[in-house]
Amino acid sequence: MKKTVIIALASAFVLCMTGCGKKTDTKTAGGKPLNVMIEVEVESLDPQVAQDGTSMEVIADFTDGLKQMRADGSVTDALCSGESVSSDGLTYTFKIRDDANWSNGEPVTAGDFVFGWQRAVDPKTASEYAYMLSDIGQVKNAAAIIAGKMGVDQLGVKAVDSKTLQVQLEVPVSYFDQILYFPTFYPVNKAFFEKCGDSFATGPDTVLSNGAFIITDYQPAAVSFKLVKNEKYYDASRVKLSGLNYQVIKDSQQALLSYKNGDLDTIHLAGDQVDQIKDDPEYKSVGAGYLWYIVPMIQKNSELANLNLRMAMTYALDRETIVKDVVRDGSTASFSSVPNELAYNTKGEDFTPNQTEFSGVCAFDKAKALDYYNKAKAELKKNSFTYEMILDDTTIQQNVAAVVKEELESTLPGLTINLRVEPKKQRIQDMQDGTFQIGLTRWGPDYADPMTYLGMWVTDNPNNYGLWSNKEYDDLLAKCTTGEFSQKPEERWTAMKQAEKIMMDDAVIYPLYQQANATLIKSNVTGIEFHPVALNRVFKDTVKQ
Repeated sequence: MKKTVIIALASAFVLCMTGCGKKTDTKTAGGKPLNVMIEVEVESLDPQVAQDGTSMEVIADFTDGLKQMRADGSVTDALCSGESVSSDGLTYTFKIRDDANWSNGEPVTAGDFVFGWQRAVDPKTASEYAYMLSDIGQVKNAAAIIAGKMGVDQLGVKAVDSKTLQVQLEVPVSYFDQILYFPTFYPVNKAFFEKCGDSFATGPDTVLSNGAFIITDYQPAAVSFKLVKNEKYYDASRVKLSGLNYQVIKDSQQALLSYKNGDLDTIHLAGDQVDQIKDDPEYKSVGAGYLWYIVPMIQKNSELANLNLRMAMTYALDRETIVKDVVRDGSTASFSSVPNELAYNTKGEDFTPNQTEFSGVCAFDKAKALDYYNKAKAELKKNSFTYEMILDDTTIQQNVAAVVKEELESTLPGLTINLRVEPKKQRIQDMQDGTFQIGLTRWGPDYADPMTYLGMWVTDNPNNYGLWSNKEYDDLLAKCTTGEFSQKPEERWTAMKQAEKIMMDDAVIYPLYQQANATLIKSNVTGIEFHPVALNRVFKDTVKQ
């Protein structure tokens, strides 16, 4: 999750801009705060700019969109009080709740959604999730606006009146409601945004809430920050917590100590800690939805453009050893580009019945790895290769990378992998800029459809970090989105499977594992919702005794 407009503002500048926001009374009665660990800093509080799961979780704490997820993952209304869809599936009309208000007392209006969505597709915003409105949501004219061919005022969304929002699509989208709980589709109060200027969404005085909580203290890259219950939230009676206290802890041993000391109510653990606590009744393994994989820079590196070299690398990786001996948190080895239990067809069949579907392409096989490696050396007329792999600065990913390095180097003599550890934000930036050779990264699903993964490898998609391009692949996915298969579920399903085979056979990525989170939750805490799609944790129904 994706490219950001960098908000690097000094604290003094943030403080001088506090006049743009009206100070909100944050006193709250009853309930207790939940103390929550996160592993990385929040990158952005701007719903149209945020690109990582941690930022989106926090934004969803204090902001509602038209829709929200139920505990079972299904979709229900949030700020939407009613909806109608035209018979051709191209026009959606949403009614906004009369009791939905911003934390400065102003009502949430249809115009707030229009402005937020226009920001998402505005090239000036440079949102990495703009494609959610174009490629995925198929909102009318979104693609042309993103390409700079139309103005944002031509986007197919308008305020019929203050509480009626009308959306026009290019083609019918069967899962359109499902993507509306994603933060890119959240509303933004235009007057407040313009008053804040460049300081928008950099601190509590430059953020408005319409959701369950209100953020009370935060600075960019903060290692701790707080939210309190929004007593004026339209569904405030549902929220039992008095607030949320977040702490950024990258070292899992430190997190475990804080948990045992009572400073944290829920934490994620590293795999090597699971043996210590696996019998603890407060332990649970939670499917996180993320796929971890290695991506080679194909277009800018003539050596890594060699298919035999890429095949040698993917066959040299022992994924089972990585999950069993390193990750050890319930994660499963992956041999495909789409996780299982994500999407089902009309017959109820999983798109990825298990994670071994393409094991014939990327199974651990030293003999095959050496065979491909020798072919690559002959084609490239070289006997040794040196590459740098970038990765996040978390303990678990450094451990995974160390094993990946050892497996590649020991199986493929003459191959050297140097590791470059970076803060997540910098690692993402380097991958987006194409200033890397090999990257260890992950993707979490934004909506429950295979396209949330397959769409990444379309030519010029901003998340296609390796810059791979294949016309047959592009054509197949185009048929699945706007073309002849878009309204034919069975044909669409078949075409997506064909597309996945193309990219897997071409070793566009080296899948590693499908992530689970080893989690501890205090026994006096109930109702934390865990979702593998879009928003991984939701606290609206959480209770702390």
